[in-house]
Amino acid sequence: MEYPAIILDKARRLEQLLQKITAGESLDEANEAFGFSLDQRQLARWQARYEAGGCQWEALIDGRQGHPRTASSAVREWLYARKEEDEAPRAPQLAIEIKEQFGVDLSAGHINHLLRKRGLTSPPGRPYKKQPAAEEAPATPSAPGESVDNAGLFFP
Repeated sequence: MEYPAIILDKARRLEQLLQKITAGESLDEANEAFGFSLDQRQLARWQARYEAGGCQWEALIDGRQGHPRTASSAVREWLYARKEEDEAPRAPQLAIEIKEQFGVDLSAGHINHLLRKRGLTSPPGRPYKKQPAAEEAPATPSAPGESVDNAGLFFP
């Protein structure tokens, strides 16, 4: 597996730190010299890992690298500009547009997360549907003999 250079450099520096401590240097001095802040407990864990790996610096490679960042700065800036330009598109539609334009799969939840961080989200719930203009009811009573003059007495 290919590891980034920074991960490999950290493993080599950690090996040097362990060798200095084995040679008799204090933990505080070694931490300062190699840019670490290990305590006794962490040192014991790294030492055991180093010895179990045959005293090879490769045994100290930290395999945790996180997940690749698919929402690059270009994608995020496009997303923010698109949402500021038009508030109507929701996250599923934006995910389709991002897939078409950048070839990157982003979930609707992640898009909402990014928009929420910028304060560009729509209000929660389903979007309102515009109702067609209803014909207004006539102001006159439906029956010709009815009067609404005394309606205030019963319905204040």
